[in-house]
Amino acid sequence: MTSKQVKSYGSWKSPITSDLIVAGTIGLSETVFDGEDIYWLESRPSEGGRNVVVRRTPDGNVEDVTPPPFNVRTRVHEYGGGAYAVADGTVYFSNFTDQRLYKQSRGGSPQPVTPEAELRYADGVVDRKRNRLISVREDHTQSEREAVNSVVSIDLKTGDATVIASGCDFYSSPRLSADRNRVAWLEWNHPNMPWDGCELWVGELNVDGTLGTASCVAGGLKESIFQPEWSEDGSLYFSSDRTGWWNLYRLSPDGEQTSLHEMSAEFGWPQWVFRMSCYASECARHIICAYNENGNWRLAKINTTTLEFKQIDCPYTDIEFISAADGQVVFCAGSPTAPNAVVRLDLKSGVFEVLHRSSTLEIDAEYLSIPEAIEFPARDGGHAHGFFYAPKNKDFVAPDNDRPPLLVISHGGPTSATTTALRLSIQHWTSRGIAVLDMNYGGSTGYGRAYRERLKDNWGIVDVDDCAGGALYLADQGRADKNRLAIRGGSAGGYTTLAALTFRDVFSAGASHFGVSDAEALAKDTHKFESRYLDGLIGPYPERRDLYLERSPIHFTEKLSCPMILFQGLEDKVVPPDQAERMFEAVKAKGIPVAYVAYEGEQHGFRRSENIKRTLDAELYFYSKVFHFELADPVEPVQIENLTNGLGRLQNA
Repeated sequence: MTSKQVKSYGSWKSPITSDLIVAGTIGLSETVFDGEDIYWLESRPSEGGRNVVVRRTPDGNVEDVTPPPFNVRTRVHEYGGGAYAVADGTVYFSNFTDQRLYKQSRGGSPQPVTPEAELRYADGVVDRKRNRLISVREDHTQSEREAVNSVVSIDLKTGDATVIASGCDFYSSPRLSADRNRVAWLEWNHPNMPWDGCELWVGELNVDGTLGTASCVAGGLKESIFQPEWSEDGSLYFSSDRTGWWNLYRLSPDGEQTSLHEMSAEFGWPQWVFRMSCYASECARHIICAYNENGNWRLAKINTTTLEFKQIDCPYTDIEFISAADGQVVFCAGSPTAPNAVVRLDLKSGVFEVLHRSSTLEIDAEYLSIPEAIEFPARDGGHAHGFFYAPKNKDFVAPDNDRPPLLVISHGGPTSATTTALRLSIQHWTSRGIAVLDMNYGGSTGYGRAYRERLKDNWGIVDVDDCAGGALYLADQGRADKNRLAIRGGSAGGYTTLAALTFRDVFSAGASHFGVSDAEALAKDTHKFESRYLDGLIGPYPERRDLYLERSPIHFTEKLSCPMILFQGLEDKVVPPDQAERMFEAVKAKGIPVAYVAYEGEQHGFRRSENIKRTLDAELYFYSKVFHFELADPVEPVQIENLTNGLGRLQNA
C-alpha cells in the first residue's frame, strides 16, 4: 500500500479538474413517455449551453431530436422550464433565440407554429382531439407595461391563439383530462409566489377549444398547490401544503377530496421553473411518487384505491421529473456516489436501469466525500440544516493539528434546496483538502412550510445567521479552521454571501456569483415573476424602504473587512450587472482585495463550458491567495485588486 503524502489542506493534487468537469458533464431534465419512446432534455455546456430534446427508442438507440442551432429553452418567468411537449412522435418546442413555438415531425426539420412577436410560451400540453396546444403565454408586446400572462389554446395549423384563462398575474401547469374535455391549471397574483399561495382551477373545454364553465377547486392565498395531474379514471391529483407539508390529494369526478397519505414530508418543490414533477400515475390504481424527508428524496408507490403507501427501496437520494407508463417509471436521479442520470424502474422486477448519464466520467470513490447531514441550533430558537463534506483524497493527508479551510455554500432561491446527489463541483473542493458545508438554511424547501417561512420578512438575517452558525458549529468541533472560513453562493445565495461578509465577522473570504448587493435596486429593476417577491422576504416596497436600505451590503461597505471575488453574466436580467460592478468598485476603493470576472453572452447562471471552467479556476486561485496555500496545479490567474494591501480579514477595517 502506498503511503499518503503529507501536504497542507488546499494543496492536494486532485484528478477532479475544471477541464474534466466541463468536458464530461451535461444537464438532464424533463423526462417524458410517448408511446414506447422516452424523451428528455439535455443542457450541453460544450455547445454554449444549448438545450436539446433527446429520444430513446425501445431498442436502446439514443438520438438527438432537435438539430443545431435550435436551443429548446423558454424565457417565461425568465427561469423557463416546460420548453417542449411531445405527442405521437411529433415534438413541439420553444426556441430560445426567437421564443417562437416550433413543430418537428419525426424525421423532419423544425417548422414555426407561432408568428414572430414578443411572445413567450411554456408548459404546453398537446390537445390531440382538437389539434391544438394548450400553453402558458407571456406577452411582452406592450413594452411600456408589465408582461401579460395567460393560458392559451393554439391552433397547430394556423398558429392562431385563443385565450382560455386570463386576468391573473401568473399561470402554470395547464393539464388536459384523459377525455380531453376538461383542463386544469394553477393561477396566482402579486405579491404571492406560487409556494406562498395559489389556486387550482378546472374548466370545461368546448369543441372549438374555448373555455366553458370554470371553478376554483383548491388552494388560496395561504395554501400552495403543486403539480395537478389527471388520471385515466377522471380523478385530478395534486399536492397541497394545507397541513404545513406538500402532501398528495385526489379530487374525484364527483368533487370529493381525499388525502392519499398524510406525512411530515414534502411531495413538491417551489415552482421556480415549469414542468416539475414528483409523481405520476402508472395506472388508474397506482401512483409512483418521490418525497423529500429531511433533505433526502425517497421513492414510494400509492394504491389509490386502498391508499396503501409502500416505500420503494431505491439507491437514489435525489429524484425529480417523474413520468410513468405501462409498468415502468422514468425519472432523473442521483446519489452521493452517482451523478444525475435518466433512470428507468421496471415495477414488476424492481430493477433500476440507467438509460443516460449526465457524466461519463469514472471517478475513484476514494476521492469522493460523502455528505453528512448536520443539524444545529439556530439563532432564532429553531434548528438549521446542512450537509457537511469532509476533505477526502486517497493520496494525501494534512499535517497533524492542521484544520481545513471551510467553504459554506448558500444555495439560490432562496426557497430552493441543496441536493445530496454527486456534484463534481463540490468534490472539486473536497478532493483538494477544502471542507464544504452545503446549507439548507431557514427558508429552504424540504422541511415543511414553517421552515420555509422562517425567512418571511427575514431575508438577510435568518439565512445569514444559519450560514454563519453552521461555520462556527463546525469550527468549534475542530472540523474546520476558524480563521479560514469562506462563503459562496449564486443569485439569492450570492446575496446571502455578500450580507454575511458585510454584516457578520465570521468569514474571512467569499465569492458572489451574480448575487444581489442592493435589495432596493432589485425591487425596482427585475422581471415580472420576482418583481414583488421581496415583499414577503423583506417587506412591502416602497413602504418599508428603510429595511431594503438596512439589508443592502452596497450601503455598508465600511463594514467589510475581508476579500471577495464576484462573477457576473453581462446579459443577466434577473440581477443586472451593475449590482456586482458597484460592489466591486466600492470594495476596491476601500483597499480590500477584490476581483471581478464578467462574461459576455451569459445570463443568470453560466451555461458555457469555457465560462464554467474559468469560474472554477478563478475561485480556487482566489482562495489560494487569501488563505495562503499553494496550488498543486497551475491555473490561469485572476486579477485581484489590492492584493498587496493585505490578505485575509483586515484587522483595522
